[in-house]
Amino acid sequence: MLRAPRTVLLGVGQRHALGDVVARTGGSALVVTDAHLASGPALPELVALLRSRGVAVSVFDEAAPELPLAQVPRALEAARRGGADVVVGLGGGSCLDLAKVVALQLAHPGPLQGFYGENRVPGPVAPVVAVPTTAGTGSEVTPVAVVTDPERTTKVGISSAHLVPAAAVCDPELTVSCPRAVTAAAGADALSHAVEAFTAVRRPLTPGLADERVFVGKGALTDVFALLAVRSVAAHLRRACEVPDDLAARSGMALAALAGGYAFGTAGTAAAHALQYPIGALTRTSHGAGVGALLPYVMAFNARERAAELAELAHALGAAGGEDPAAAAVRAVAQLLASVGIPRDLAALGVDAQDLPRVAAEALGARRLVENNPRPLDEASALALLRAAHAGDLAAAAVPDAPAAAEPVTAGSAS
Repeated sequence: MLRAPRTVLLGVGQRHALGDVVARTGGSALVVTDAHLASGPALPELVALLRSRGVAVSVFDEAAPELPLAQVPRALEAARRGGADVVVGLGGGSCLDLAKVVALQLAHPGPLQGFYGENRVPGPVAPVVAVPTTAGTGSEVTPVAVVTDPERTTKVGISSAHLVPAAAVCDPELTVSCPRAVTAAAGADALSHAVEAFTAVRRPLTPGLADERVFVGKGALTDVFALLAVRSVAAHLRRACEVPDDLAARSGMALAALAGGYAFGTAGTAAAHALQYPIGALTRTSHGAGVGALLPYVMAFNARERAAELAELAHALGAAGGEDPAAAAVRAVAQLLASVGIPRDLAALGVDAQDLPRVAAEALGARRLVENNPRPLDEASALALLRAAHAGDLAAAAVPDAPAAAEPVTAGSAS
């Protein structure tokens, strides 16, 4: 199975079709974006395109990274005030997620907390047209929105097939202005989506599976998109970081983000994402940098359950040919991400070793992610994995589960 928008446009210049796409979807649009994009040329150009097709436009330009819950009622009020019947998300993952949440609340009023988790959205939401300006989150094609709730210790997700956007307009030219660090973190996120979807659990294909779960595990269709994303990241991420106006590289990364979104939007992600949520809350570091730092260690941890998949990933990464293709895949991912500035370990990310037990315990709360991991993950094995990632020890990440009472690795010894 595969979940996807009705319309997806991908390519240089495709933003010029936005007016027609939105006009077919609704007559009054709220554009959700951030202050940085609002001060540049992208927003006025897109607003003009919408108005040229007779679409009434209002703008909410206060979206912030990691989507604070407090922004939702303000954006929702802007939508209602403008009479919006379609929501356009312009920006990175937080802008797109805020657009999804506003669309949800337009159709289903009430406290947002009532929709946290899986399959708690009771029916269709207002249509969303997603216009990404980063190449990583894949939110333009996925059934999930993530918010930061101050009453929760980690970010929380709202997952429902009803949240898949009606349309996505992916123009690589809109990503050219991304700073190098944002490009790298977004690319790490895209790679993590693809790798975790490709190595996720494989569940029995029962008739009720798609209704029981939003994220159903790996399958033939998600595997195709996951490998496409991995190949595209391997071919284009370094170049996109080093030469930001290279449209071939930017196009390759836009494809990687889209394909990774298709893959994990149905298959789901796993341990790297579960562990990043509490780490991101502790360190205030970007989601992409966090999952990128964790990904090689999670791959090493899962290698005994996914040796065949890691061998395929080694080919996709251009790292095949060694005696141990699974280890080659892990090293290739670690080297690629380090080459664009993603931290090599959790100590470099700013995680204190004394916080690792807390992170392990909180990560287990993300049950849909933990249950999607191919190797069983409990608090003891999560803590062992985190200690290996803190110490920068890929070999230790693959060893049998360590007891929860083991002495913590200190920041000094990790360096």
